[in-house]
Amino acid sequence: MLWTKLFIPTLRQTPAEAEVASHQLLLRAGYIRQLSAGIYSYLFLAQRSLRKIQTIVREEMEAIGAQEIFLPALHPAEIWRESGRWDTMGENMFRLKDRFQRDLCLGMTHEEIITVLARGELRSYKQLPQIWYQIQTKFRDEARPKSGLLRLRQFLMKDSYSFDLDQAGLDTAYDKHYQAYRRILDRCGLDYLAVEAHSGAMGGSQSMEFVVVSEAGEDLVAFCKGCGYAANLEKAISQPSMPEVEDPAGDLEPERFSTPGQKTIADVAAFTGLPASSQMKSLVLVADGRPVLVMLRGDHQLSEPKFAAVTGDPEFRPAHADEIREWLGAEAGSLGPVGVTNMPILADRALAGRRNMITGANENDYHLRHVTLGEDFEAELHDLRLAAVQDECVHCGRVLEIRKALEIGHIFKLGCKYSESLGLRVLNADGTEIAPIMGSYGIGIERVLSAAVELHHDQDGMVLPPSIAPFDVVVTPANNADEAQSRAAQSIYEACVDQGLDALLDDRDERPGVKFKDADLIGVPYRITVGKKLTNGMVELVERRKRRTTDLPVKEAALTVAGLASGGEGLTAPA
Repeated sequence: MLWTKLFIPTLRQTPAEAEVASHQLLLRAGYIRQLSAGIYSYLFLAQRSLRKIQTIVREEMEAIGAQEIFLPALHPAEIWRESGRWDTMGENMFRLKDRFQRDLCLGMTHEEIITVLARGELRSYKQLPQIWYQIQTKFRDEARPKSGLLRLRQFLMKDSYSFDLDQAGLDTAYDKHYQAYRRILDRCGLDYLAVEAHSGAMGGSQSMEFVVVSEAGEDLVAFCKGCGYAANLEKAISQPSMPEVEDPAGDLEPERFSTPGQKTIADVAAFTGLPASSQMKSLVLVADGRPVLVMLRGDHQLSEPKFAAVTGDPEFRPAHADEIREWLGAEAGSLGPVGVTNMPILADRALAGRRNMITGANENDYHLRHVTLGEDFEAELHDLRLAAVQDECVHCGRVLEIRKALEIGHIFKLGCKYSESLGLRVLNADGTEIAPIMGSYGIGIERVLSAAVELHHDQDGMVLPPSIAPFDVVVTPANNADEAQSRAAQSIYEACVDQGLDALLDDRDERPGVKFKDADLIGVPYRITVGKKLTNGMVELVERRKRRTTDLPVKEAALTVAGLASGGEGLTAPA
């Protein structure tokens, strides 16, 4: 293709609204333009890269036997009501009415729709297993769309769904997707982690996220470089760091003391001279309509998904101030477990074995010292906290790292949640009617591109992996007015096309520096520069990632780039 015939509106300045690197560079390189918050037009270069990503996804999905379908984006509300998610999806769901005032929504995901399709078609165990997938537009009414293509209101997703007779079949489908996702992300040039994750509104027994560690991410992940353990922070298990101060020894009785105006853990720490790790934090939550008192170490935070898993109520809420006063006789900031009998008490395992700690006295402006779990109050022990900095891996003892990360894909073992609620049944070999067991698997197409840019860029622009770059090579005559350079560039360009390369000929009447900067900005992996060295039969090959320039004979240029482009040379993230 000829640059002069293409629409590539590059920008010299970084748009003020763009904060993360991928947003800045995709705008500057002319890949995208914003229509509204979280809604973007994808221009020529973006489409080429996104299509290459989709091709890789299709190849790897079909390699595991998945069949491509295409489902509607406009859904009747009745189907979502059958599954119970019409209400639980809340304001993230785009809702509308048709001319007959019937409720509809734009698809956030397609578990309900795929299950209804299967309900009408699958009858017998002989039709199973099945894996169906699509690449479809999804719609989510994000409260705060931001960061370019990382948090969108309209986006592309590859979502697939498996149907099996039993748990063993689901395990096989889940593993197939796990391996396929690894191959997809490897081929797209991403450095990633596969982390244990919380299933959230999707439900199911197990899920795993594929994430790229990046400061542009909104998730937090904990991972161990020793044994490879990795999990989303809300799911991670860890060995807590030691308390800053050793607990007082001995069988001491709880002692009430005045703490006027000391409402927070930090306040009490400053007042007593003892750190947060010597205190117990009290939280009053309402699960299944009943109050629950949760006890944590003062410097730890509650993992809401872990609490939801323990109580079985994903819709729990914090108690209101008037409820807390009614149930415990004091305001938040002076609460504790001693003497509490009107609600269950759940304690995090980090409190096990601790002695003589500080907690609220259930009397405004008073606390208790010398409180010990198992002696002064009883509680059910559970893992309830978020992993924290300086925590150790429970598998090998190495200190965990906690970093921001971008979620790229997520795979779920759904179980029978949707087949049961939506009435999907098949006959097994014995003629008994059963609900097939399901899995759901998603990967964000735009997020793959954005993550690649976040990982692979420099001060001059994007350094895209060859597999997803819009072009493999750009052929750049330094001086279009020089007939010999122009002819040689055309010849090399045609040779590149003959080698099967996605080649671009920069035939613009621009200064060489402008052409070089634009090629660097848009992320083309290889540039062949036809310049003054042509008089000696040589051209320059510039490798974008390595910043390496090599002189080559004209006749070898196309073949050399073809070899480099097909070599699958891996990319690594900047340190």
